[in-house]
Amino acid sequence: MGRAVFVNGDFVPEEEARVSVFDRGFLFADGVYEVVSVLEGRLVDFPGHMARLRRSLGELGIAPPMEEPEFLAMHRELVARNALEEGLVYLQVTRGAADRDFIFPPAETPRTVVAFTQAGPLVDKPAGREGLRIITVPDIRWGRRDIKTVQLLAPSLCKMAAKRVGKDDAWMVEDGVVTEGTSNNAYIVAGDTIITRDLSNSILHGITRAAVLRLAREAQMRLEERPFTVEEAKAADEAFVTSASSFVTPVVEIDGLLIGEGVPGPVAARLREIYVADARKSAI
Repeated sequence: MGRAVFVNGDFVPEEEARVSVFDRGFLFADGVYEVVSVLEGRLVDFPGHMARLRRSLGELGIAPPMEEPEFLAMHRELVARNALEEGLVYLQVTRGAADRDFIFPPAETPRTVVAFTQAGPLVDKPAGREGLRIITVPDIRWGRRDIKTVQLLAPSLCKMAAKRVGKDDAWMVEDGVVTEGTSNNAYIVAGDTIITRDLSNSILHGITRAAVLRLAREAQMRLEERPFTVEEAKAADEAFVTSASSFVTPVVEIDGLLIGEGVPGPVAARLREIYVADARKSAI
């Protein structure tokens, strides 16, 4: 049998997991998700992910299906049942199953909650040592990117555009400035300053982003939260991305142009080091 997964209150083998064909997540992408990293069998930045989940649900008018202690217990049970030491827990909450209609179903409709684990290295990923090669693409997503919805077709198309030309990922661009990566927040380093997009509806409010910026400030690194252009990125000394699955990962090439020396730089390397150390210490 495969992994144990969580479906609407039950832990079942993945082969037996079922969700209704009328689920609004399937029909309308009417749902949200979170991805929590697991290191040494413990959950990284869990309170931050739960706070963002509550915000995303609230922005869509979906009542939370569980309290935070219940979510925590469920995550820990999944980790234990799957003997997960390092990897991810994916959680998805939708508005539930109802006959197909653009109008929301009654508020008392049971929400759909599913979760599963994915085992794999996070700390010792090749990209963390070698860096990513990326392209820039137009940002074709909807206007509320701050809500972590399951409508991920646009980022998937952008990531596939990069793959087709032999690159690792893409940064999305709107009005000449970088919004974010397909599944990560984007940064450049110019001189002694780390620059990243300020929070708004235009980007996801990354949980790893918040942790990394806090650690950078504690390390007395200089920060600017503002939009930056593609031209600034290509002229930068370093570039990197952050996410729950990639931590801090250097970017060494943009649109075929090497960034700095074309190898991971010291700022990204240092931030990755202190983030991993902090994650190991604070995971629950």
